[in-house]
Amino acid sequence: MPASDLENGPVSALDPAIAARLRRTPDGLVAAIVQEYGTRDVLMMAWMDDEALHRTLSTGRATYWSRSRREYWVKGATSGHHQYVRSVALDCDGDALLVTVEQVGAACHTGTHTCFSEALPTNQEGRS
Repeated sequence: MPASDLENGPVSALDPAIAARLRRTPDGLVAAIVQEYGTRDVLMMAWMDDEALHRTLSTGRATYWSRSRREYWVKGATSGHHQYVRSVALDCDGDALLVTVEQVGAACHTGTHTCFSEALPTNQEGRS
């Protein structure tokens, strides 16, 4: 679980006004959709808690919570495929973030530009 204090709950320096607007999953996370600034390509989806969002906003480097490794990770710290944050927007329901970045190298851990490169078949009937 992300950084927390058993008595007081999540621990973060995130602005309380921003924190109050977030609608988190039961494990304290918010979906972060990452979009490339120049192309507007949707690159990836990752998870943030309050501290990851605080680090992202305060450093300009995209920081996420890894559910599998149970730790924070700065995109590019080990791969060299950095994300420099241009903007962060909260959706109307407060349950998702749109992180717009300047992407250096591949965004996906598979080495591709985007994690969304495999199109699924759809039924196109009824389109006008």
